[in-house]
Amino acid sequence: MPARDTPAASDRAARVRMTRQRRRDTAPELALRRELHRRGRRFRVDLAPLPGLRRRADLVFPRQRLAVYVDGCFWHCCPQHATRPKANTDWWSSKLAANVDRDRDTDRRLARAGWRAVRVWEHEPVESAVLRVLAALADFPAA
Repeated sequence: MPARDTPAASDRAARVRMTRQRRRDTAPELALRRELHRRGRRFRVDLAPLPGLRRRADLVFPRQRLAVYVDGCFWHCCPQHATRPKANTDWWSSKLAANVDRDRDTDRRLARAGWRAVRVWEHEPVESAVLRVLAALADFPAA
C-alpha cells in the first residue's frame, strides 16, 4: 500500500483531540477485559496473534486461537455511528477505507491460520460483547 502523507490538522483542537486518542486500554476494551476476567477467562492483551503480522488484537486467547478486536466506531466505519471529518475529506476517506480493508484482510489471514476473530464495536453493550466472546470460546474450558 502506498504511503500517505498525513495532512496538517485543520485546527489546534483537532490536533489535540487526535493526539489524545488511545491505541489500547480504551474504556470499552477495559470493560470487556474486566468482565471476561471476572468470569474466569484469562487472555493476553495487545498481542499480535500471528508471527510476522504486525496487526495486534486487543485480547488474545492463544490456546483457543481466538483474537478479539474492540473496534472504534470512527476508525473502523461503524454502520451506525461512523462520521466523516469535514476537513481533509479525501485523505480521511482513503484512510478509513484502508482501515476497513485491513480489518477484513486480518480476519482472512487469521482464518487461514486456523484462528477465529471476534469483532466488537465500542458502543456494543459489555454483556453482549462478553456473550459473543464466550460463545466463540464455548468449546474450551475456562483457563
